[in-house]
Amino acid sequence: MHDLTQRQIQILKSIIEEYIETAEAVGSETLEKKHSISASPATIRNEMVKLTELGYLKKPHTSAGRMPTPQGMKFYVKQLMREKDLSVAEEVAVKEKLWDFREREEKFFRELTKALAERTKAVAVATTEEGDFYCAGYANILDMPEFYDIDVTKSLLSTIDEFEYFNDLFAKFIDDEDVHVLVGEELGSKLHGSYGFVFTHFETPKHRAGEVGVLGPSRLNYTRIVPTVRYFGDLVEEIATGW
Repeated sequence: MHDLTQRQIQILKSIIEEYIETAEAVGSETLEKKHSISASPATIRNEMVKLTELGYLKKPHTSAGRMPTPQGMKFYVKQLMREKDLSVAEEVAVKEKLWDFREREEKFFRELTKALAERTKAVAVATTEEGDFYCAGYANILDMPEFYDIDVTKSLLSTIDEFEYFNDLFAKFIDDEDVHVLVGEELGSKLHGSYGFVFTHFETPKHRAGEVGVLGPSRLNYTRIVPTVRYFGDLVEEIATGW
């Protein structure tokens, strides 16, 4: 990883957070006006060029602004963002919504993915080692500019139907991280591009294992989605004590 200056880090963080909010390439004027960066537009542009050369940003052909690359997004998630945990009230609301289904495993996972999709406004998925696959939130992608492109949407929807794809993907990322964030090439050839995936592994007391996560554009609101996915994974392990 390259050593970035504090100004470069501030510019990169601001560009990514602006891009997450707007889904549009970000220009130097926007950074100067909205993000209080103490540098002239010319200086900001020079730094943006350097960040592009280092692989953290890219320049769309139709815009003078920049947007983050997968490398830039990973750096943001690992080094720059501050997670926004669910409040106690939010955690209680989710738990209460799912508690009544604790004795019915299949129904529980259907409601779990539905609740996760509602909270993250993305596509939620859950799998079990028995080969069960649950998904909810298809309609959420219709609100995202990235999926106005029918080919991007088709690629996502066709891949969601392939359990083996996710099974192989999960098998590659079993390590000490409690929540995994995948972008770019990490998602394989079928979802290589402007997609992002956040997931966590879980294991129930009866040694049943699986995953739960959120799939959407690469500009997912990771500050909220990472702790939300973590909570849902922990909730599976807690509620599954009765299975």
